[in-house]
Amino acid sequence: MSREIETIRENVKKIYKAIDDKKAIDITIIDIGNVSIVADYFIIASASNPNQLEAIEDAADKVMVEQGIEPKQIEGGKNSPWILMDYGDIIVHLFTEEGRDFYDLERIWRDGEVVGLNDL
Repeated sequence: MSREIETIRENVKKIYKAIDDKKAIDITIIDIGNVSIVADYFIIASASNPNQLEAIEDAADKVMVEQGIEPKQIEGGKNSPWILMDYGDIIVHLFTEEGRDFYDLERIWRDGEVVGLNDL
């Protein structure tokens, strides 16, 4: 395994832990590296309310900034059912529970492989 892939996987784990600490709901990691040139991993999670959604966003961003990785783009935010955080190799999708049901990214990206922390 290349050092770059190892670093990406470690960052996925760090984001997962940070958002789990903020009580993100149903965190899912999808390896899309073999089906897309967009990124290597999607991390998808839900929040039960707008304040929690913002706290989860802040936690994910803090972890990546600590690694020296600034977001290429962050979309959504206040009063939005979906926040997209693009870190290049890792894209974080944060939803309200209703937003996640509506967009259903797990179905759209079903060609990717859902992986657990122990698989990274």
